[in-house]
This record gives sequence, C-alpha cells and structure tokens, in this order.
Amino acid sequence: MMRRRWFSRETGVFRRERANTFLGLVSLLFLIVSPFACCEAVTPDQTPTNPLKQMTLEQLGNVEVTTASRQPEQARKITAAIYVITQEDIRRSGATTIPEVLRLAPGVEVARIDSNKWSIGIRGFGSRLTRDVLVLIDGRTVYSTLLAGTYWEVQNVMLEDVDRIEVIRGPGATIWGPNAVNGVINIITKNTKDTHGALVRMGGGNVDQGFVNARYGGGNGETFDYRVYAMGFDRGPEFHPDHDNYDSWRALQGGFRTDFSANERDSFTVQGDIYDEGAGETVTATSYTPPFSQIARGTESLSGGNILARWHRTQSQNKDIQVQAFYDRTNRREPNFADLRDTFDVDLLDRFPLPWRQQISWGLGARASTGRNPIVVSGLFFRPETRTDELYTAFFQDEIGLVPDRLTLSVGTKLLKTNYTGVQLQPTGRLLWTPSDKQSFWVAFTHAVRTPSDAERAFFLSGFAGFGPGGVPFFARFNANPDFRSEQLNGYELGYRYLLGKQVYFDISAFYNHYSDLFSEGITGPIFLESNPPPPHFLLPAEFGNDLLGTTRGIEVAPEWRPKKFWRLRASYSFLEMKLDLKPGHGIDVDTATSTEGSSPRNQLTAQSGFDLGNAFNLDLTYRFVSALPALNIDSYSTGDARFAWRPRPYLEFALVGQNLLQPFHFEYASDPAPNVAIKRSAYAEITWRK
Repeated sequence: MMRRRWFSRETGVFRRERANTFLGLVSLLFLIVSPFACCEAVTPDQTPTNPLKQMTLEQLGNVEVTTASRQPEQARKITAAIYVITQEDIRRSGATTIPEVLRLAPGVEVARIDSNKWSIGIRGFGSRLTRDVLVLIDGRTVYSTLLAGTYWEVQNVMLEDVDRIEVIRGPGATIWGPNAVNGVINIITKNTKDTHGALVRMGGGNVDQGFVNARYGGGNGETFDYRVYAMGFDRGPEFHPDHDNYDSWRALQGGFRTDFSANERDSFTVQGDIYDEGAGETVTATSYTPPFSQIARGTESLSGGNILARWHRTQSQNKDIQVQAFYDRTNRREPNFADLRDTFDVDLLDRFPLPWRQQISWGLGARASTGRNPIVVSGLFFRPETRTDELYTAFFQDEIGLVPDRLTLSVGTKLLKTNYTGVQLQPTGRLLWTPSDKQSFWVAFTHAVRTPSDAERAFFLSGFAGFGPGGVPFFARFNANPDFRSEQLNGYELGYRYLLGKQVYFDISAFYNHYSDLFSEGITGPIFLESNPPPPHFLLPAEFGNDLLGTTRGIEVAPEWRPKKFWRLRASYSFLEMKLDLKPGHGIDVDTATSTEGSSPRNQLTAQSGFDLGNAFNLDLTYRFVSALPALNIDSYSTGDARFAWRPRPYLEFALVGQNLLQPFHFEYASDPAPNVAIKRSAYAEITWRK
C-alpha cells in the first residue's frame, strides 16, 4: 500500500569475487553428480513431458490442492478463488523467478520495480513487500514481521523443483492466520521420490546474463529419498534513463530435502536452504548531521538459511495428524538499514471425521521472531533496537456434507494473539454446491486481520525537507505509534466453475471487501524546534495510523480452451475498483487514500497460446495488458513473451526465450528514490540436461 510519498519505509556489499566463487561451486556440483547420473534410471519427472501436460481439463480439475483448507481437496471443489500454476506452466512460461511466474495467475498484480525488486498484490494494495498477502514455501511462512511483508528477492526457489504454486485470491485467514488478508501464495516443491537422477539447466542473455541450476537426487522410491541442489545467477540492470545502472543482482543458493517413512503410517520430511546474495540499490539516507540527506548507492548484502522438519501420521482415511517446525535465519544489510533476524515456528494440525458427514480440522501454532536492527543512519531507527515478535494461534474448522457430493458447508475460526494485540478472531463461513460433476458454485464470508508490525509500533523515519529561518535544518519525522491496531477486512466472495465437454473450462469469481483501520500516514502536530538529537532543527511530527477505511470490488475470469491436442489457449481478465477515504475527524492525512487507490491497476488481461509441434518442439506465446497507475504516473502498457523449445533427445532440451518483446522498454512501477527504472526487452538461451 506504499507509493512514493514523503518517505519510503521499505528500505534497502556483495563482493564480485564471492559471486565468481559461488558460480564455481555450482559448476563443481555438476561435475560431482555427472558420473553418478549414468547409473540412474529415468523416472517420470525426467521424461521429456511432465505428466500434468498430458492431463485433460477434467483431470486437472481433480488435482488435489491443500492451500484452501490445509487438507487435500479436488481443485474444482474448493470454496475459494484458487488458481494452480503447475510445473509445466512454469517451464513453458520462460520465467526465471517466482514473482515473474505469478503473472500467470488472474487477479495477481505483478510490477517489476527494477532488476531485483517487485511490487506484488492480490485484489489491490500492491506494494514492495506485499503486506496483505501471506507467502509460504512448503508450509514455511516467509512473511517478515519487521516491515510487514515478503522480500521477494530472497525467495529464490529452484523452479525445476516446484511441483505447483497454489494462489488463493481472497482471505485465507481462518486456516493460515494473520496477514492472509487479500490472499495466500503457497509454493510447493516436489517429493524427492519424483526427483531422482541428475538435472542441470544453464543459460544466459542480455539481462539474465548467466544462470546455472544443478540437482541430484536418489533413494529407493519407497522408504528413503533425497535430493541436493545448488543454483547461482548473475542478472544485469534494467533500463535507467539517467544511465545509473545500480540494480545488478547476483546470488548463490543451495539446499537439500529428504523424505522417508518409518512404516506405512509415519512419514518424515527434513529440508533446508542457505543463500548469499548481492542486490544493487539506491536509497535515501537521512541523518541529523550534514549533509542531512543524500542518495546512497550500494549493494544489499543478503544472506541466511532455514531448516524445516515435518512428521505426518496417517491413521485412516480422512484422519491424520501433522507436526511441523522450522528455524529461519535472515541477515539483511542495506546502505541505510539492517535487520538480523532469527525465527522459530512450530505448528500442529489434526484432522478426523465425525458422524453425519462431518470433517473436523483443528490446529495450534506458535512463532517467535527475534530481530536486531543496528542503526546505520540516524534518520532511520527502531526503538528498542532488539525486539522479539510473538504469535500464538489456534484454529477450528468443521466441514459438513449437507447433501452427499452436492452441498457442503464449512464453518470455522482462527484465534490469534501477538505481542502487539490481544486475542482476535477470524471467522469464516463457506458454502459449496456441485449440481453435477462438471460445475460448482461457491459463496464465502471471511473476517481477516493484518496485525501490527514493528514498522508501525517501533519505527522512526525522518526526511530532510530543507532549511528554515536562519539556516536551521528542517525535518519531518514519522514516529512509532504504540497504539497502532490491526487492519480489518470483511470479505464477501462468490464463484462459479464450469467444464464444457472436454475442451473448454471456465472459472469466474467476484468479490466485495470492506476494510477498516487501514494504514495511514498523518501529521500529528505543528512544527517545533527540537534540540535532541543535535544539532537543533525544526521538526514536523507525523505518525503511522489507522485512519483509512474503504471498499474494493471486482471480478476475475479465467477461461481455457483446448481446440486440438497440440494446442492450448488460456486467458485471464481481472477488474478492480477501489474506494478509500479518511475517517472523519482524524487529523491531516498525507494523501494516503488517493495514493493507495492509484497504485493498483484497474484492468489486467493475459492471453496465452501453447503449441506442441510434434514430439520435439514447443512454442509458447504470451500477451499482457496492464492499465495505468495514476498515483505513480505510470502509463498502461502491453507487452509479450515468447518461448521456443527443442528436444532432440529425451534427456536434452534447448530453449530460446524473449521477454517484454513489444517495445524496447516500459515502466511498471515507481522507484524510490527517483528516477523510475524501466523494464527492458530481453532474451536468453538455455540448455537443460537430465539423466
């Protein structure tokens, strides 16, 4: 919900020799796994075509997804606006990052800010940190409680290992807890039994200048399986009108996963990742000593790792229990800001049936995130410098089969408590009607909250505004608000899905959301002379508050048509209307309502055409239109992507990818500080080898 206002609270040195070392390690992994590859049998994952590609539309509708209810359900029976991006979709899109993959989902706003940053939103409120959307990777939440949101540049999953991405448009708070206000994005990687053998993918071009992904997996396919991977890339800057090409991006990441079972009932997963990155950026660095304000150019030093363990016991059909725990370490150092964070999380989920066609799900969760934020510049700091954010949750859901296989009612609620809030409820009610196996209607109501973060409760941010009388420096400062409350949503949704024959699928959803206590920026008093911190200076006090309310409404349509076995056509269209206002009698707002409304596109359209030219060739074409962002002075744009792939052997694929082809460059979002960075036309070639 941020735009370029007075200040940006969303802030940000990688060493080139370290990057070269990392890419060398990736190449070394390739050399290690290659000798073993000849001994491995080709598994289903390694055949030239993914099994999902061969599924009919009816079979795809029956694919089991888990995000909506945390239990396996057929996609066509989900009482939510869900879109599943499959591994085949990812491969054929030509995308090289998770944010670019998310462009495939209707209702998701993806705007590239520069080479390593994005603004992403669902049903409005797009921002650099996507603060109203909960993002998970294999059940591990990557939502930061510091500035409220997700740092997309460090969510670099190896795309070949992704099984699917489930995107819920609309609140998922009852199941997943706070901050799942406008949606949930769940990135789910493959079980290790499906990734035996070796895989290497490498390539490069004018923007994606070089990348290498390598993986090796093994096991017996029954009781114990594993994989290890490493990936590295070097991405060049986008187009800068002032030729200040600061936003290059380099990274190395590696990790492992094991899946094993002790018996027919108990299965275990242990996985982990470690990464080190350097992402170039410019930020405004404000201090109370000369030169008071300057544009700092540097490189974000980003590193960290995580480890996750999960136990799943299947007791009988529709009766199981799962316990999951993870630890996440984040080191983030920017030219004006630092965050060193340790997060611990444990989660319990239990499911069991009851008589009268009832399915009960309940769970408990606890999280502690300890962050240290040493002061880099005096105009940006947290008080106290070290804090621990706590979250405790419990949820209960009852799914009742009112009419067998035809009418289902789901009711439930989530209870949560954080170190900034008391106990809060997030109830939901959902009704599904399936008059036939070809169509389904659903309707839902959900109350959801975004809980306060350190950015509102403990953050102090200053901006230099010039000199006052007598040459005394003049600052404006947003002070921490100890009374900042949770943002509130009451969401109303309905949807319809229809499979017409075997060739046409149609999915439409509509929503109306009412928000209250939304984030605002307001002036809290007159200008005064402040002497601490020295030197004396004039100060205009301001504060982050809860002074906005409003509504959003919209519609999302996603049809698919397969006129021939070798030809697939898909499209999506989303319409969004936002109306936000300042609460009467709540001070002087800094134009937050208008800037928020105008930072999300009113219309988005995507059209895709995929051809299979014999058994060896694929051609995929994508067209995108995004309407203007008037608050950011960003014009509407149309662009297109293309991917052509050739498989001369079952284990080998060559591909050429062109992105943003319809113009030399275009702007998608505002940069802070200015000037804006444009996204330029790009191309790359890649080769994938698997054995």
